[in-house]
Formats: sequence, C-alpha cells, structure tokens
Amino acid sequence: MGYAVSESSGQVLESGDKDHPMVYLHGHRNILPALEAELSGKSAGDKLSVTLPPERAYGLYREDAVDRVPIKHLVKPPKRLSIGALVRVNTRSGIRDARVIKVGRFNVDVDSNHPYAGKTLQFDLTIERVREATAEELAHGHSHGDDGSQGHS
Repeated sequence: MGYAVSESSGQVLESGDKDHPMVYLHGHRNILPALEAELSGKSAGDKLSVTLPPERAYGLYREDAVDRVPIKHLVKPPKRLSIGALVRVNTRSGIRDARVIKVGRFNVDVDSNHPYAGKTLQFDLTIERVREATAEELAHGHSHGDDGSQGHS
C-alpha cells in the first residue's frame, strides 16, 4: 500500500510508495484499529484519506510518561547516549520503549509516549494490491512482506 502520514499542519511524518509499500495482515491488529476499519472492504486501486484524532490514533500526550531514570535501568544502552535516542527501560511493570530527552551523568530523562501521541494524523493511502494471507502469516499473526515469503520468524 502506498501511503503518507501527515500532521494536521501538513508536515509529512513518513511515507512509502510502490517500491517501499506498507504491508500488513488485515484483522490482526498490525496497524491502528481505526485505520484498519477504514481499509475493510477496499480493493486494489482504491485511494482514500483518513484523518484520525489522537484518541483514535496514538493517544493523547501524557505528561506522566516522562520520567528520570538511572542509566543502569536501561536495557543494553548505547555507549554514548544522546537526545532523541530510542532506548528500552526496565520498569516494575516490565520493559518499555522510550526516547531520551535529556542526558545526565547517572540518569536520563525519557519520554515513553509514542512519537505521534497528541497529534491529529492524516493518512493518504493507495491500495496497490490485496492478496490472501499465507498459512504461515496467519499462524504468526503478521505479514511476511509483499509476496508473503519475507521476514520469516
């Protein structure tokens, strides 16, 4: 599927085309549920634009998702931490993904909000192709690429 994701301001956040399409397994929550609902029943050649407010996309921005944590609580941190780096943090409730927003000597401030949290998103989509899922994809619960054979796991 050819796609572009933009903020309400019009700034393109990410995109893909025929050479780098987005491929997903419909009905397995591999994409935003609200976006998947809009794609139900669509066919090759269909084009659509879908606008999702934060509540239907990646959620509202949560101030309580910003924390100061000891560097020793990071899972395999890079040797040099920098602002914007993506890290994994050990917490009482398990490992969570976060983005570094400030680096100190012993601690880092991290933001575990999704990068698109709090944003109204515009999805401009072109359905390039629709195919049946392979048995292996159904068993794994995700797509194995454009032809169903890539990324086996």
